[in-house]
Amino acid sequence: MARFMGRSWGARVFPGRRPRSRRRERPQEAGRRPRVWRHVRSVAGQVFVLQLIIVLLLGAAATAALVLQVRHDATDEARSRSIAVAESFAKSPGMVQALHSRDPTAVLQPKAEAVRKKTGLDFVVVTNDKGIRLTHPKPDRIGKRYVGGIDSALHGRTTTGTGPGTLGEAMDALVPIYDRNHKVVGAVGAGITISKVSGLADRQLPLLIGAITASLALATGGTAMVSRRLRRQTRGLEPGEMTRMYEHHDAVLHAVREGVLIVDGDDRLVLANDEASRLLDLPPRPEGRPVHQLGLDPGVAGLLVSRQVVTDEVLVAGDRLLAVNNRPTDRDGGPPGSVATLRDSTELRALSGRADVAQKRLKLLYDASVEVGTTLDVERTAEELTRVAVPRFADFATVDLADPVSRGEEPSVVGGAEMCRAAVHGIRPEHPFYPVGERFSFAESTPQAWGLGSGQAVVEDDLTLAPGWQAQDPDQTRKVIDYGVRSLVTVPLQARGVLLGVVNFWRMAERDPFEEEEVTLAEELASHAAVCIDNARRYTREHTMAVTLQHSLLPRAVPAQSALDVAFRYLPAESGVGGDWFDVIPLPGARVALVVGDVVGHGLHAAATMGRLRTAVHNFSTLDLPPDEILTHLDDLVARIDQDESPLGQDIPGGAGEPLTGATGATCLYAIYDPVTRRCTMARAGHPPPAVVSPDGSVEFPDLPAGPPLGLGGLPFDTAELELAENSHLVLYTDGLIEDRRREIDIGLEMLRDALSHPGRSPEEICTEVLDAMLPTQPGDDIALIAARTRVLGPGRVVSSDVPNDPAAVAGVRADVLRQLEEWGMQEVAFTAELVLSELITNAIRHATGPIRLQLVRDRGLICEVSDTSSTSPHLRYATPVDEGGRGLFLVAQFAERWGTRYTAGGKVIWAELALPEPQEPSEASPSAQAAPPPAVPEPS
Repeated sequence: MARFMGRSWGARVFPGRRPRSRRRERPQEAGRRPRVWRHVRSVAGQVFVLQLIIVLLLGAAATAALVLQVRHDATDEARSRSIAVAESFAKSPGMVQALHSRDPTAVLQPKAEAVRKKTGLDFVVVTNDKGIRLTHPKPDRIGKRYVGGIDSALHGRTTTGTGPGTLGEAMDALVPIYDRNHKVVGAVGAGITISKVSGLADRQLPLLIGAITASLALATGGTAMVSRRLRRQTRGLEPGEMTRMYEHHDAVLHAVREGVLIVDGDDRLVLANDEASRLLDLPPRPEGRPVHQLGLDPGVAGLLVSRQVVTDEVLVAGDRLLAVNNRPTDRDGGPPGSVATLRDSTELRALSGRADVAQKRLKLLYDASVEVGTTLDVERTAEELTRVAVPRFADFATVDLADPVSRGEEPSVVGGAEMCRAAVHGIRPEHPFYPVGERFSFAESTPQAWGLGSGQAVVEDDLTLAPGWQAQDPDQTRKVIDYGVRSLVTVPLQARGVLLGVVNFWRMAERDPFEEEEVTLAEELASHAAVCIDNARRYTREHTMAVTLQHSLLPRAVPAQSALDVAFRYLPAESGVGGDWFDVIPLPGARVALVVGDVVGHGLHAAATMGRLRTAVHNFSTLDLPPDEILTHLDDLVARIDQDESPLGQDIPGGAGEPLTGATGATCLYAIYDPVTRRCTMARAGHPPPAVVSPDGSVEFPDLPAGPPLGLGGLPFDTAELELAENSHLVLYTDGLIEDRRREIDIGLEMLRDALSHPGRSPEEICTEVLDAMLPTQPGDDIALIAARTRVLGPGRVVSSDVPNDPAAVAGVRADVLRQLEEWGMQEVAFTAELVLSELITNAIRHATGPIRLQLVRDRGLICEVSDTSSTSPHLRYATPVDEGGRGLFLVAQFAERWGTRYTAGGKVIWAELALPEPQEPSEASPSAQAAPPPAVPEPS
């Protein structure tokens, strides 16, 4: 039976239409009931009467409950007060002595009256053991017997009771009086009128009456609002008119032999009559559920929510052919939705078989569009094609691709080209075909070769009668025929004018052979699969290019240096190549720079930008600039890259199917470690802070100023300087290590802290264990990680001294240097060092200012450094034959491995690195040959 939800069906489906029968259009009928009585008979009037009765009943019940409760509470309160006063007075000090005195009344009467007045009781009476009153509020009753007797008190019991009094109903209590021997010698009676205690009802009764009145007012107002809303929602229809309209609609919807469905604007079913439920096999109570959750055929469900105007369109629903008419409901200002009628077309039963076949083929094509091409892997796409075709279209399916396709290269499928079996799938796990990975070439007489040559599908109805196909491999083809395979349709895989391979559909002898009309279906399957395979091939090519480019741009090994023990890891994201990079750059003075950065985005563009930035970092590092200045230069470079790659705001097409929109941003962390001073200077541009692991295992994230990401421009970068203990670890990483969709960055930093807080590990062990602890299951971003353990060049390898600002002191400095080199066992570079230091010190004395300091560092070579307070940098000159000077730095450049200048906060340092000569083995031809003496050089000025 149809069910109406919410507002009436007529109001929802046909809003704005007024019913034909309106009260204002009907003439006044004779004998109609008064308007008041008609209001009472309405729903709102009946609700009001019901509410009025309920409120009155609740008020009467509340009043009765209040009276009874007050009565009960007043009685309890009177009893408690009477007992309390009587017991207290009976046990008061001197009570027994007063009873045994000559005149007990004179002693007890004042006390009893005082207690009575203070406690508000009506009477406090003391009697002796004979029941004679000794006290009473009315003196004329003293000496008379206590009303009711005191037998219970003489037996030691406390009794209470109610009874009529002079002022109304009263509560009295009788308590025995004991002497020291616990003998009853009298009794105390106390009582109070109950009306004195029951004043609560008088205070609460007005509140109760007010609540009842307010309830009546709310009921009246609520009924009026409900009545007004009902009349507005029912558009002024009387209950009888609504009943008749519902009966008419109900009769039409359930008597007609045509299915009726109403769908609202949210694609939910509003109404379904019995015939529609039967034709579509709807679940019980389908109203209110989305159409796509009713288990309908996708074609029927799509038509019901399409809002299209459809007339007698035939659809297959289960084993029925339905003629469907569909009309939208919002054409005349109605609500969004549609009304559909269904008719079981028995006259089309003869066509049901062909329609069923067509439906299955359409379903196969639909499934192929969904299930083939889910990944960008060539072999996987070929396997998906075979799985979607078996068993609905073929018993076995094989895909053969040109060998270059799997590598992403451009194929050349012509006669005799080598093919590779990419996928095989069938109704049985064993098969007689070439296995996956087998390479072969098609003979010219085979259907596959004919299809590749013509670009058209070829059908073989009976393979036992196909000598051209059997000529491919007689032994193999005999196995196929003996297995029971009889029919073949082969279709070339062609996409964007490129032949990629061929797909073969095979059927067993138990099944009907392929027909000509099925070739179109095979071509549709092959066409869609060919596009997916070509997309995968192109992606493979671009991905291979990007990976090759990235690997060529990243460092292959750690350069030789003595300041740090370095280990690194780089893990690309699963989705493609990213722009993370790292570097270890040796600097003059045995120092080492550690760099880690991240370019926003993925693909070739990110990898290329990363290479440009890494090259720029190397170039800037050769200038021996501080970290903040290097980041400033990188910031300018990224801004120029953005401007160059997006001129006039237009995108430049990339090679990976994505527009090159410029380097939208990059982050970088640059750190310089000096093994002589154990100081590490760092600066970062929007990059996560490094981690410093002390030798005891404690982990800190230094408070390094966070500069803006590269490319924003306009904001400066700040540096921070740390002093690292020997064997400390400096850990640099990219955000892919600590950021994940399932956790916050703070949680990632805490996880990194826990993974690093283990002392006594090498850098290799740190990298391995950190990745094991923090690597996501499916990394969405690249991860670069560097772990560096600090070394220290101690006093035995570093010698420094002050140089007097006097040219005559140069000879003494040379002598000290020669002695130090002899102590280090570096006599082979003594002459060169003497020459270089003479030139550097002499130039500093002549041209620089302030104190001059000399430092020798024994590393992989000899490092000579001369520092002063001048900011003027010397320049290499080529002196003419007539010049008396200008050859000093030229000699330094000729004899030193490298030389240069770096600026400090207090001046500059001129340095030169002298390489140690490699030990030479004596020649077999002349084992006694001696090394040639060094060439003669002019004495330094």
